[in-house]
Amino acid sequence: MEKKDVKQVNIQIQLDEETAQGMYVNMAVAQHSSSEFIFDFIFITPGKPQAKVRSRVIMAPEHAKRFLKVLRDNISHYEKRFGEIQIPEPFPGVSGVKPPMQ
Repeated sequence: MEKKDVKQVNIQIQLDEETAQGMYVNMAVAQHSSSEFIFDFIFITPGKPQAKVRSRVIMAPEHAKRFLKVLRDNISHYEKRFGEIQIPEPFPGVSGVKPPMQ
């Protein structure tokens, strides 16, 4: 088998001011098909029966797996520094969550 030379490429990532402010979410829903993963990032207002999708991210399965690795690595580093993240079960005050209509 022939070894291929891999050329390193430097990518400059641009971040506009509005995107740099970020968007607070307190829930995420993931769905998938054979060709893509869909992540809906949602904000639930306490005491209200509806929640709003603030952002939808769609990616190929390979990118979703890379995202999982990056998230897992970052959570591991965080917990080593600050302690284990506790997740209260079930999600406070929410039941019967259904994926948003497409």
